[in-house]
Amino acid sequence: MAPKLYGDIRSPCVRAVLLTIKALEIEVEYVPIDVLKNEHLTPEYLKINPRHTVPSLDDNGFIVWDSHAIMIYLAEKYGKNNSIYPDDGQKRAIIHQMLFFETGDIFAIHRYIAYSILHKDNKEPEKDPVEVLEKSYENLEIFLKNSKYLTGAELTIADFSFWTTLSNSRVLVPINETKYPRIKEWLKLMDSLPYRDLNEIGRKKFVDIFSKILKK
Repeated sequence: MAPKLYGDIRSPCVRAVLLTIKALEIEVEYVPIDVLKNEHLTPEYLKINPRHTVPSLDDNGFIVWDSHAIMIYLAEKYGKNNSIYPDDGQKRAIIHQMLFFETGDIFAIHRYIAYSILHKDNKEPEKDPVEVLEKSYENLEIFLKNSKYLTGAELTIADFSFWTTLSNSRVLVPINETKYPRIKEWLKLMDSLPYRDLNEIGRKKFVDIFSKILKK
């Protein structure tokens, strides 16, 4: 039986896992969960993930939540020595380093800003989190100084996480392409991938929600 992935495509975390699944050519049953309709708070879903986040993976009774944990789990199980998550321990350490940077800095601030706009009647991002996100953009620009992809010459799951999160965060806090030319080039590279549509569908849905609010 194919694993089940529960998710809302508007979430960058969900899209990062879907990109990993596509790259690994895994058969997975996708189960849509509409967070804005509170489907992540139903008793049925809470049994799967008491933290009520998306995505969640059910691999024939084995449950994993958190996109990074899911991507690593799938890559280890289905992608032996695959370039998106190579077996080399040092290469994995760099991938993990970037994943932790993404989730602890960029995604965390993006989520805070998005939540405050949706649920606290803020019509624009608050100054302090915007400054924190801008600092993360600065750091990312530095990390891309001598690297085609985020961790080196090869595309990895770290690129998937950053790509999807930045696709959302730049709606809230735009990326100055003149100030961050390396990020601009890396985003162009990512948008040239055959997986582009997987990210673009969710990004557009995210844009549809926040562009209406931010214009008011």
